[in-house]
Amino acid sequence: MKIGVLKERKAFENRVALTPAVVKDLIKKGFEVMIETGAGTLSSFSDEEYIQSGANIATSAALAADNQVVLKVNAFTEEEVLHIKPGTILISFMYAYTTPQFLVKLNEKRISSFSMDAVPRISRAQKMDALSSQANLAGYKAVMLGANYLNKIFPLLMTAAGTITPAKVLIFGAGVAGLQAIATAKRLGAVVEVTDVRPETKEQVESLGGRFLTVEGAEEVKVEGGYAKEVSAEFLQKQKELINTKIKDAQIVITTALVIGKKAPLLVTEEMVKSMRPGSVIVDMAVESGGNCALSVINEVVTRHGVIIVGFSNLPSLLSANASQLFATNISTLLLHLADKEGFKWDMEEGVTKGSLITHEGTTVHEFTNSIISKS
Repeated sequence: MKIGVLKERKAFENRVALTPAVVKDLIKKGFEVMIETGAGTLSSFSDEEYIQSGANIATSAALAADNQVVLKVNAFTEEEVLHIKPGTILISFMYAYTTPQFLVKLNEKRISSFSMDAVPRISRAQKMDALSSQANLAGYKAVMLGANYLNKIFPLLMTAAGTITPAKVLIFGAGVAGLQAIATAKRLGAVVEVTDVRPETKEQVESLGGRFLTVEGAEEVKVEGGYAKEVSAEFLQKQKELINTKIKDAQIVITTALVIGKKAPLLVTEEMVKSMRPGSVIVDMAVESGGNCALSVINEVVTRHGVIIVGFSNLPSLLSANASQLFATNISTLLLHLADKEGFKWDMEEGVTKGSLITHEGTTVHEFTNSIISKS
């Protein structure tokens, strides 16, 4: 079976879907691999390295026309699909519920597609979980960005000239990104406080040395697939009241809160920003989904009311070598689960297949995607 890897063309994207090491492993298993010219350059993988691993280097046109499976990190564009032959199998992040018209294009060409963001978060699929692998790196990078823009150090420092108190970090959300942010900030010596709508995250937060801020009514929040599914306006108001008292003393605020299928919740209002100390830093990790901070600007660093607000939308891309390494393992593991060198198994009732398959034989088959589209 022939596998092709397209170069990423999305702005601010430096990752690549397969690394030379993973290409070499796939070729050992009997696959043929073709890489678009320059696909790995921004992740520090040269065409020569891919050639040495056994891959062929080709133009995007040749790659689209000559492979049974095509891989990317980001969702395929309509222009890319235009050049991909009917019946091809695509695998990438898709967030398919946000692009119903694009799914029509895939179905018109009877293209089967699997989405990395739809891989079930179950124990046997952990090695395929690209959402977690990328969020882990993003949580680390968020703290590094906060440290870079903050005008003080993180740890307690006792010197002959006096004592420097540790930085105070406030983190919204204790998912994969939030937990890594806690661990990183603590390693750097900060005092870390954390708020999350999911009460079950309290133990994880405290195990990493963070202080969990409890909000009354948290036990009523509904959670699905690791994300908050439904949060009442009353609960959000209580959360804001708690944060109002904490954010004034925080030097760094990191927000990670997402609600699947919906705009990110607004957690840091302009009034809260005004209450923060001049020189404080907010890193809004939810900016691509609308932002948790009212004053965030996507892909920009702005200063509002003396507070620096970092709005980079693609933090894993800033660590492209590691991000590509992890993503390549995720996507190749999924591929090897779904297929062997002879072709795909198409076990439609198997959990990972059913959970990640979006379009097949001219139809959108993914239940969650169909349910979201039908409501919109």
